[in-house]
Amino acid sequence: MRQPISPLPPLSLYIHIPWCIKKCPYCDFNSHATQDNTPERAYVDALLMELSNSLAYVQSRPLQSIFFGGGTPSLFSAHSIDQIVGAISRSILLTDECEITLEANPGTFEQQKFLDYRRAGINRLSIGVQSFNDAQLTALGRIHTGMDARNAIAMARQSGFDNINIDLMHGLPGQKPESALDDLEIALGFKPEHISWYQLTIENNTEFYKTPPQLPDEDQLWSIFQGGQQLLSAAGYQQYEVSAYAKDRQLSRHNLNYWEFGDYLGIGAGAHGKVTLKGDPGIIRTQNTRHPTDYLQAKTGQKTKVTKIAEYELIGEFVMNALRLNNGFNKRLFEQRTGLGFEQLRGAIDLAKKKGLLETGEQIKPTTKGRLFLNDLVSCFL
Repeated sequence: MRQPISPLPPLSLYIHIPWCIKKCPYCDFNSHATQDNTPERAYVDALLMELSNSLAYVQSRPLQSIFFGGGTPSLFSAHSIDQIVGAISRSILLTDECEITLEANPGTFEQQKFLDYRRAGINRLSIGVQSFNDAQLTALGRIHTGMDARNAIAMARQSGFDNINIDLMHGLPGQKPESALDDLEIALGFKPEHISWYQLTIENNTEFYKTPPQLPDEDQLWSIFQGGQQLLSAAGYQQYEVSAYAKDRQLSRHNLNYWEFGDYLGIGAGAHGKVTLKGDPGIIRTQNTRHPTDYLQAKTGQKTKVTKIAEYELIGEFVMNALRLNNGFNKRLFEQRTGLGFEQLRGAIDLAKKKGLLETGEQIKPTTKGRLFLNDLVSCFL
């Protein structure tokens, strides 16, 4: 039986910018190749209107993080980003240490632009490098070169950013373990505060799904994974989530809020949100219309769908997020974020422990085996 949730979870804000210069063949995100006439001004107006219409979901909470994702948010001018951040800060209280992240691709970097982003309030950059190897970048359909990636990271530092994430993929088409680990060593040489290091997967509705490339075999992937874990650990990076590594405990607050089943508003074309309400209907999910043209034509920035998360879905949704974390979760977090009694997990926990996938104590967390076979672990709770 679900109980009223108190206190309400922390609140974040996700803003989706749906355009990019070129759609990558592995990408299944809601992104659209831009023409020269990207309707930046109209889109900012629509975002601000939707923000205004979403304020009832805030319920007196401050924002602990804001994340501009895409697409390629760095296609937008610093003036537009400044307008959006300004409107948010006038409408919703921000915590003193509010993390404001902008995703940026190396092919869109300009020194002055990033100085201006910093002045607009962006205090964290997530740079979509993916690889420093030109052949690999070509295979991935990226618009930048390895040198562009190096220059972008250097420019970010010169622009005053002291909280940088490097997004890096491995298990790329035709990639050998040495090449994958070379990419990681180059990234570590820049001493970013955070690294997102994850394996390429082939997703539905992508070019790679229609025409699959030749990917490394399981032995090669395991060699990459083991070698990468050793490099990251030796360089002082703590793995705290399946593909997230932080130095000096500079974890991504925004993503951590997702994984701990916090609340977040989602604005923009195709954006999703998850909000806990003080009364009925409890915990809801919101989803916007996906195509930017349809989103702009809606004029009011309305959601296409608002659905209640049913009680029987809550356990699955919670563990799919929380068990991505190396440190898992505890009884208090589960009960606070779901309103459910912890006893409802007992059978699943026992099953996962018998399979060697879960360990318990103050924290319920995946074992080393559980992290490697996360789908099997989560299935124990479904």
